Amino acid sequence: MSKLIRVLIAKPGLDGHDRGAKMIARALRDAGMEVIYTGLRQTPEQIVAAAIQEDVDAIGMSILSGAHNHLFPKVIKLLKEQNASDILVIGGGVIPEDDIPELLEAGVGAIFTPGTLTSDIIKYLRENVQ
Repeated sequence: MSKLIRVLIAKPGLDGHDRGAKMIARALRDAGMEVIYTGLRQTPEQIVAAAIQEDVDAIGMSILSGAHNHLFPKVIKLLKEQNASDILVIGGGVIPEDDIPELLEAGVGAIFTPGTLTSDIIKYLRENVQ
């Protein structure tokens, strides 16, 4: 039997729209994953603390606010500082294609833009969670 994948879904920053994050959380749950949803307006520190406390395998951050170039690297830096860099970080939301290579280089595992099939996200997590 395969390992139960635990995923924290987070909405960092001032972004107040969480419909997409809730849709992803439901799809992951329906696929047999355990999902923890942090709610709106989480700081990178709150996200990392919750991820460590909940012993998750992955963090999925949904960002629509335009602050992705700050928030993703900050979460990855905090995970490293807490010796938790084994937690996979993925993201979604309105993220310009031009910004994606830099985010991947910073340590984000994958970026899923609007229109991505939930089955693609599920497949990615199943293939990449250690």
